[in-house]
Amino acid sequence: MNWQQLITNKRLGQEHRHTERHDDRTEFKRDYDRLIFSAPFRRLQNKTQVFPLPGSVFVHNRLTHSLEVASVGMSLGNDVAQRIISSKRPELSGTLFEQIGQIVSTACLAHDLGNPPFGHSGEKAIQTFFTEGAGRQLQPMVKPQFWTDITHFEGNANAFRLLTHQFCGRRPGGFVMTYSTIASIVKYPYSSLAPSKKGKFGFFASEQSTYERLATEMGLLRLSAEGEPLRYARHPLVYLVEAADDICYEIMDIEDAHKLKILSLDEVTNLLLAFFDEPTQSSLRQRIRDEQLTDENEQVVYLRACVIGLLENECVTTFIDNEEKILSGTFEGSLIDNISERPRQAYRQCARMSVDRIYRSRVVLDVELSGYKIMATLMEQMIEAVIHPKRYYSQQLISRVSSQYDINASDLETRLMAVIDYISGMTDIYALDVYQKISGISLPVV
Repeated sequence: MNWQQLITNKRLGQEHRHTERHDDRTEFKRDYDRLIFSAPFRRLQNKTQVFPLPGSVFVHNRLTHSLEVASVGMSLGNDVAQRIISSKRPELSGTLFEQIGQIVSTACLAHDLGNPPFGHSGEKAIQTFFTEGAGRQLQPMVKPQFWTDITHFEGNANAFRLLTHQFCGRRPGGFVMTYSTIASIVKYPYSSLAPSKKGKFGFFASEQSTYERLATEMGLLRLSAEGEPLRYARHPLVYLVEAADDICYEIMDIEDAHKLKILSLDEVTNLLLAFFDEPTQSSLRQRIRDEQLTDENEQVVYLRACVIGLLENECVTTFIDNEEKILSGTFEGSLIDNISERPRQAYRQCARMSVDRIYRSRVVLDVELSGYKIMATLMEQMIEAVIHPKRYYSQQLISRVSSQYDINASDLETRLMAVIDYISGMTDIYALDVYQKISGISLPVV
């Protein structure tokens, strides 16, 4: 793959249109602004990241997480561009390659757009409705790849659909984003018939031809033979988006756990200082004393900022060192998996602590249990409605679905995807509200 082809400002749905510009924004900055002002992005403020939505203690939700990931992504992209141009590829100076910081930052804003309410428990509820619930009866009625798509429902694939699908009443091309920005969010560029080792994939069958068009235009390497389930090498900028996400969610979850008193100050301090050698640890401790940071939260904030800075630099160096492998599609693992030994081991220790103490904590499990129940009920009620759309109660449910979703289509698969689009686009609060109303637990208030 080559950078000149990989970085393109051609827009999906407007490939042959050249509109008059009234300002000096780049096409990639337009992508960023378009996402910031979009309804799906705003809805992230009421979607769970890990802990319950903020109450008296303001922990992260999907919106604040995405903004932080975008900030780190901008730094990663800008530093990679600068170092590649100065040390390896001076011919890229003055080209669109210089704007990859903006592309990565925008892709970071979009990376969680497809996540349903209640995080991973929401994903699981959609999957298991079709594998363990009443949805099992539908398998003979749909195509094999469609069945694989919905039984392995993926927030990643759903984000690609949200950005590119032409919903009812909308223009072709979905968000009409640039090819490079869209490709940079596809972490697993495979169909559901040929998923990653983690069982993840990047696009539903309904959007597969769109991804193929993007991949062909940008020269992404096709890994599958003709006639095999589709697999491509990642767009190189995906590695930077992934690194920004890896850095933020792991380190910020540790900070949130301290705010919620799940982890003590000593535990968090030891976890964060472990990223540095002994002299640097001593220097950081001395800085805390010199600046009289007696507030525990401020101590954690300072150390967290230092760790993020270190990891950002490590990931940039790893990307530069492995650029040829990344461009040839032979690089294995994530950037975080390939950073130097000390920070890599410290990161893994944070990950182990997160699993043992954070993700299994009672408050997190309670959200997952409640979310699973809410999502499972919504799926059961709405899918039943589109299977039997002429029933009175079905018509009542269908009538409350937004007109952008093709829920009255003659094709069953289209109706099923309309339900998944509708439910996965809900916020946690809205999903709870709909659940309570259709369950008869609450009545609407005028």
